[in-house]
Amino acid sequence: MAITTYEGIVEKGKIRLKSGVKLPDNVKVYVIVPDLQAQKKKTARVLTPRLAHREQAADFKMKVSKE
Repeated sequence: MAITTYEGIVEKGKIRLKSGVKLPDNVKVYVIVPDLQAQKKKTARVLTPRLAHREQAADFKMKVSKE
């Protein structure tokens, strides 16, 4: 079995081949995705603090004082 490889990208759930490659209808193809984990973009996350126990909220009540 001869194998030819083409590069492409996925857009809206469909594979679009680069370089204007056109394949005939009903041709059998195999899709190989190289290292999908490395392609995921890492985003920064800023988490807000959470209390373990709701009753501790009173400990963080702000006191306003005039000087």
